Amino acid sequence: MPTSKDTLIDRLARYRQIKITVIGRKSGHKISIPVWFVLEGEKLYLLPVQGSDTQWYRNALKNPSIRIDARGIGAKFQATPITNAKAVKSEVEKFLEQ
Repeated sequence: MPTSKDTLIDRLARYRQIKITVIGRKSGHKISIPVWFVLEGEKLYLLPVQGSDTQWYRNALKNPSIRIDARGIGAKFQATPITNAKAVKSEVEKFLEQ
């Protein structure tokens, strides 16, 4: 299975949803779920539909090591939350424009 950065970025550029895997903050188990995202250059912004109450978001805050899967091509990342309201609004608007 190919895992090159170019191939992953190519996949991300073609889709609006990916699967992420986080570690449950209480269970410690791996949890996979589809999420929406915005790709901006080499940055990937994940959009929690229910904001900071979204369970995968809360899990990523506790353990920021996540894995993404873009239709069969995956990679590990460290999640960094965006808490600035203006920046969050900007990314949501970018998603809506896609």
